[in-house]
Amino acid sequence: MLRATVTVDEKTAEARRGALKPAEPVSVASPRRWTAPDGVGFVELLDTFGDDLTVVNAARVSFAKESAEMCERDGKLIKYLADHHHVTPFFHPQARFRIKMPIFVAREWYRHQIGFARNEVSRRYVDSRPECWTPANEDLRARDPRAKQGSRPDPIAEAAWSQARIEKFQREAVAFYEELLGVGVAPEIARCVLPQSMYTEFIETGSLAAYARLCGLRLGPDAQREIQAYAGAVSELMEGAFPVSWQALSPSKGSD
Repeated sequence: MLRATVTVDEKTAEARRGALKPAEPVSVASPRRWTAPDGVGFVELLDTFGDDLTVVNAARVSFAKESAEMCERDGKLIKYLADHHHVTPFFHPQARFRIKMPIFVAREWYRHQIGFARNEVSRRYVDSRPECWTPANEDLRARDPRAKQGSRPDPIAEAAWSQARIEKFQREAVAFYEELLGVGVAPEIARCVLPQSMYTEFIETGSLAAYARLCGLRLGPDAQREIQAYAGAVSELMEGAFPVSWQALSPSKGSD
């Protein structure tokens, strides 16, 4: 379920720690790509279909009308549609991404199904060396006793010890995986020993409406920090492609 080329080792572990940082404004250096601080995870905008005018004309077809180019009146129409939850016009524009994220983040991401299509690298076929996300000390947050899910902002007292143990476990898991392959175990079975921190990679196509809902939820204050980083990157890339619609949908507010 993952394509990867580099393992976690002593020389690169420090650079990879803290790949997914707390929810802060995401800076997308390239107009089409965001790369995680560890240089492994990324979000890349591959293609888009339609634009803000696509939303406008999907709505105006009800009156057998069409706009040739965006104007102030069209912007007001988009805002009206978003404010009054007339969502169907926002399903017509689409975006296609290539995304690489840890499996435990991807499984939360995949809970969003409506309006999406995904194809993921499969470890039934791929047996190259896995990559893992290793948390930095500050990422080892304490459990929040007031919430069934989620964490406190502060790390645990034994963060340094725990981080070292996680890193050691990841190296041993990858080494064991390769040993199993070496004695003839099929990749589809050998992969069972790999951790959820392993990176996976997939291509995803979704509608403007679907991404607005995903980002609205995954940028919310109760979302896990690690998924907020990816949602923030998608949000900034979508804003660049559909500026009027994305502002009207306001996914950064974390609303439904």
